[in-house]
Amino acid sequence: MSKRGKVPPQRPGKAGGKRARNRQQRTDALIEAGLQLFLERGVENVPIDDIAREAGMAKGNFYRYFDDKGALVDAILGDVAADVRTAMRKCAVSLGRAETSAEMNDAYATMAQELAVAAVPRLPRVRLYLQENRAPATPSTANVHTLAQELSEGAIHLTEVAVEHGMLEVDDPRVSALAVVGAVEQLALALLHGRLDAPPMEVGRIVVQMVLHGIATREP
Repeated sequence: MSKRGKVPPQRPGKAGGKRARNRQQRTDALIEAGLQLFLERGVENVPIDDIAREAGMAKGNFYRYFDDKGALVDAILGDVAADVRTAMRKCAVSLGRAETSAEMNDAYATMAQELAVAAVPRLPRVRLYLQENRAPATPSTANVHTLAQELSEGAIHLTEVAVEHGMLEVDDPRVSALAVVGAVEQLALALLHGRLDAPPMEVGRIVVQMVLHGIATREP
């Protein structure tokens, strides 16, 4: 996420010492408290007082670890966002080096699997992303919407590459890419809300198939 989402640097103290451990424990407590309350009420409906209280500390202590509520949201989603960006960036690099349709196919398959691996262990955080992406943008959730736009643009770019190399035949790569993004989000929501009776990793396998659907195996 943005620089705002980074946890402030640790204060002077021995690395791995008691002071550092205590700081990490309090940071983690705020992240877990914020995640739970945000999922229950929505980011904009949760005051910082409630987050601090849920984490077992005074409101003033919140600002020792985060500048504001938006920074907490960024910290909650930071690892997921980083892994998603890495997977898409690696796919773009692999596509740039690919010389055959099989190699391009492998690049898309690897990306889809990495996205599934990144998301499945962090389903509550994925749910928060999907929840806030569908809500109006606010200062506290600005980076959620920025990430959503970035992912859409990345999906469009990767689809355009597939079209350019003759792997996919669609009239408008933008429509194809956004349709896949929307379908994947709907799968995730169904899983998170218990409307999909399938193990999370099975859903990940389905996502892989969706990404590869329609991509030819012929040589360009």
